[in-house]
Amino acid sequence: NAANTRAERSVTSTDQRHRLAVSWVWTPTPFHHEHPMLKKLLNDWTAAGTMTFGTGRPVSARIIGDANGDSNTSNDRLPGVARNSFYGPDFASTDMRLTRRLFLHNRVTVDALVESFNVFNHPNKFLDITDNGFQNAAGQFITGTTVVPGKNPFPARYVTNAGFLEPTNAYAARQVQVGLKLKF
Repeated sequence: NAANTRAERSVTSTDQRHRLAVSWVWTPTPFHHEHPMLKKLLNDWTAAGTMTFGTGRPVSARIIGDANGDSNTSNDRLPGVARNSFYGPDFASTDMRLTRRLFLHNRVTVDALVESFNVFNHPNKFLDITDNGFQNAAGQFITGTTVVPGKNPFPARYVTNAGFLEPTNAYAARQVQVGLKLKF
């Protein structure tokens, strides 16, 4: 019902109730000029990382079809369900970088690095496009005439989707990249 403004009052789709992000950098320099070989071998390394954890974000119980007759088939919700009243899957990821600085000449250095994203390969799933081309939908509004024996014909009906809120995709799995950075 378009006049039901209480069903429109809700959290925003970017609301995330709990989020923790921790970053760190470690650049040890255990050896000095009294151990030149160990200094050359073990100094000038940097390890860094970021860990991110968050709860799921709000999702509306959208339906496929045009139940409110506004010619837009992607903005309707299941009747009686408020906007953004469900939550999608949680998220957790750890990214790391290991860098070794090499001194070439005077002020010329090369940073050799290896980075890994989603180090623990955590399956961060999310709600995405379904095989019918719409966002993960709670149901479908079907127009036409449905006849129930002994009753009046119905001009349309709702069909619920058993797969609503089941993740249909995932963010990237573990990725590793290597690189060189020349500074002069």
